Amino acid sequence: MEHRYLGNSGTPVSVLGLGTMTFGAETDESGAHAQLDRFVEAGGTFIDTADVYSEGVSEEIIGGWLARSDQRPNVVLATKARFSMGDGPLETGTGRRHLRRALRASLGRLGVDDVDLYQMHGWDPHTPLDETLETLDEFVRAGMVGQVGWSNVTGWQMQRIVDRCEMHGWARPVTVQPQYNLLDRGIELEVMPMCLEEGIGILPWSPLGGGWLTGKYSRETRPSGNTRLGEDPDRGVEAYHTRNTERTWQILAAMERIATHRGISLAKVALAWVRQRPGVSSVILGARTVDQLDSNLASVDVMLSVEEMTSLTAISAPGIPPYPYGMVRKACGLTAWDALGTVELER
Repeated sequence: MEHRYLGNSGTPVSVLGLGTMTFGAETDESGAHAQLDRFVEAGGTFIDTADVYSEGVSEEIIGGWLARSDQRPNVVLATKARFSMGDGPLETGTGRRHLRRALRASLGRLGVDDVDLYQMHGWDPHTPLDETLETLDEFVRAGMVGQVGWSNVTGWQMQRIVDRCEMHGWARPVTVQPQYNLLDRGIELEVMPMCLEEGIGILPWSPLGGGWLTGKYSRETRPSGNTRLGEDPDRGVEAYHTRNTERTWQILAAMERIATHRGISLAKVALAWVRQRPGVSSVILGARTVDQLDSNLASVDVMLSVEEMTSLTAISAPGIPPYPYGMVRKACGLTAWDALGTVELER
């Protein structure tokens, strides 16, 4: 499997990462261990979790697998902190007290002395940013954390994080983990250009759009059965009423043409598109079963042509970018935005 670096760090990771949000919720321990075994067998090295996944059970499952398999030296281990792990006001946020307790708890559940990537799961408007960044720097200096990353942040927030770190000499973030797929390309306005300029690696989550880009849903029928949207059709950003649009069906039709021509699944097309986008370090896969994981892992061998990438990028374009993005790009010719292509920004 191809390996890329986590941004401008010296840490290489497999281009496909294993997301573990299903562990302890939709996937039991034995099924999760089978996924982990299959992932490393296929050459995968990047495992991503969070303390809130199944209220810590995901980390515990991974910890049990690490103890059984003795694979810790062979994997890059990432976890996150930010959201509540309890009912009290002290069990949330990115303040020093909570992060110290959260990291110790994560290391305990994982059964390790350190994690390779520690990510803030989101912006905390109630905590001074410097307090968070200084605390993360302490973790790095103490050897408890290898690298620092952020998730679910805007472009200006990420730039402010980088600037404060550089001003004080604190550990600079090497990654950002956003939602990114053919249906949701919002990070291309600011987050992705900023990452390309600053050498920050992108770790897309939901590359299949919550199952939409596998072709399992239809225009006429609301989801039902044993799928995420079947269990909850109003599920967040993936909700049926939100994504049941003409644009979605046009994108799926374009994917179908490529998939049929190549004799592959729609999911492989979607994953290949994300993998081949600028700045992507590793694409986070999420699966309920080993069979689903196997199918997604096979996408690593799919390389879309320039023509196929261009057609998918054009059909999935969000439309004319709001002011001032279009004007700024045309006036300045920003290098980072140039790397994204011009079709979607000039439409």
